Amino acid sequence: MKNKSENNSTIANFIWRFTERTAAQLVTFVVSIILARILSPEYYGTIALVTVFTTILQVFVDSGLGTALIQKKDADDLDFSSVFFFNMFMCVVLYIVMYIASPYIAAFYNDKGLTPIIRFISLTIIISGVKGIQQAYVSRNMLFKRFFFSTIGGTVASAIIGIFLAYKGYGVWALAIQQVSNTAIDTLILWLTVRWKPKFMFSWQRLKSLLKFGWKLLVSALLDTVYNNLRNLMIGKIYTSSDLAFFDQGDKLPKVIATNINISIDSVLLPTLSKVQDKVEEVRLLTRRAIRISVYIVAPLMIGFACCAESLVSLVLTDKWLPCVPFVRILCVSYMLWPIHTANLNAIKAMGRSDIFLKMEVIKKVVGIALLVSTIGFSVKAMAYGVLLECVIAQIVNSIPNKSLLNYGYIDQLKDVLPTLALSGVMGIVVYYIGILPLPQLLGVVVQILTGMIIYIVGSYLLRFDEFRYIMSKV
Repeated sequence: MKNKSENNSTIANFIWRFTERTAAQLVTFVVSIILARILSPEYYGTIALVTVFTTILQVFVDSGLGTALIQKKDADDLDFSSVFFFNMFMCVVLYIVMYIASPYIAAFYNDKGLTPIIRFISLTIIISGVKGIQQAYVSRNMLFKRFFFSTIGGTVASAIIGIFLAYKGYGVWALAIQQVSNTAIDTLILWLTVRWKPKFMFSWQRLKSLLKFGWKLLVSALLDTVYNNLRNLMIGKIYTSSDLAFFDQGDKLPKVIATNINISIDSVLLPTLSKVQDKVEEVRLLTRRAIRISVYIVAPLMIGFACCAESLVSLVLTDKWLPCVPFVRILCVSYMLWPIHTANLNAIKAMGRSDIFLKMEVIKKVVGIALLVSTIGFSVKAMAYGVLLECVIAQIVNSIPNKSLLNYGYIDQLKDVLPTLALSGVMGIVVYYIGILPLPQLLGVVVQILTGMIIYIVGSYLLRFDEFRYIMSKV
């Protein structure tokens, strides 16, 4: 009875998290369409470049200690408050660093206009620090309904602000102000809706014990974030702002879909696995189900998007964004199996093996940097293929420890998702060939989407996919 209750709670929290991400990304997607039609790709390239630096520093807010609080079985107010004040101190220091460094960054890219933009967007570091431990509290206590209201409130309000400023001719500042206001409003709503508030208490001993677990995750996340953003830094320096904008947009479009599902599963799966970390069989079963369900959802979306990317980009963003289509297609394949990556890492983290986590990240980043160095001199497209190859290698590396920890290795995982990939592939072929028929653009896209949905749903029903029946039983 208890297991059934926990299972229902996990499903309910996943639904809340998934709904939150879906609604937020839908609003963001609609806003990005409107702004992309108004603003030039160069503006997006500028913001993408600035965001690289703030994203790297954001790791100190989002990773390590927050995860340590979720993983610790008996975390209390003293733990949370200690981490909160430590985080705030670090965030202020990081902002000062960015404020001082901004002119030098602008000089490196030969663009003096970057200085005020960097200083303004860097405010998100301090704002995120205010809500970082609140997020850990919400995740630990499975209160994901709170995320729904804060995320949607911030997304909608900042969308209105961004569109208004873009129409008023604020250019790149419309994008910058939208980004900062989103974080600020999200933080405000979360503070108003979550009961926990930091208390004036601090324990260095408690903090040290959390740092002992969290620093390895922090370093791992930092390596991952620096590496993932290194491409944008290099593209911005070696190529043009437009090239960076097209690559970034090509990455962003499929990432919106994959991240939406991936974050939902990630935020629910880690605390769920942490509660049963001593029961290897339960961890294995939960990890297996997470992989099968998430790939079942993500794969058809990625393949379908890749097959009708040209028509969709032209219709939605206008022809000035068509150069991003090759990147969309390549990176859709990369993100298709991303849930396997996440589920494997969550299983390792939940079992308290952060030592393995760090070693894997070092191996993956060495391989990734080698691929980046070997492709950067050819073209931006070659760099995108490097991302795809790195993703495949990362899947294998992440799964190796779970072969011994859970008796659930990469071959077993591929066998679990192979039927889904096969059905998605058949659907993709049909969708692609519909796209070359002489149909009006809007009608063609609608026919492609509807046909893809029918093929996938009917195929799942006829082939009796367990994932399909499981999802339908929960609807």
